[in-house]
Amino acid sequence: MTGLLLGDAKRTKFQIQAEGGSEVFVAGTFNGWNPREYKMRYKDGKYSITIALPKGRHEYKFVVDEVWCVDPGCAEWSPNGLGSLNSIVTVS
Repeated sequence: MTGLLLGDAKRTKFQIQAEGGSEVFVAGTFNGWNPREYKMRYKDGKYSITIALPKGRHEYKFVVDEVWCVDPGCAEWSPNGLGSLNSIVTVS
C-alpha cells in the first residue's frame, strides 16, 4: 500500500494478482465489510484501487469471484473470530 495525504485521510492503494476477467473487490472495517462497494480495476496482471482512508488501523480482505481472501502482499494479519485472518493496513 502507498498513500498521499488528503485532508485527514490518506489515499491508500490496494492491489492483488488475480486472473484477468475475475470480479475483484476490497472490503474492510473502512466500509462496513461491504463486499461489492469498492470494485478493483485490472491492469498489467494486477487488480488495484486507491481509497482515501482515515488515520488508524483498518482490517480488510479481497473478494475475488465471491471468495474472501487475505492480502498475500501484506505483512500484518489478525484473527477475525470467524476462523480465518484479516489483513491489516495502518494509516498514519
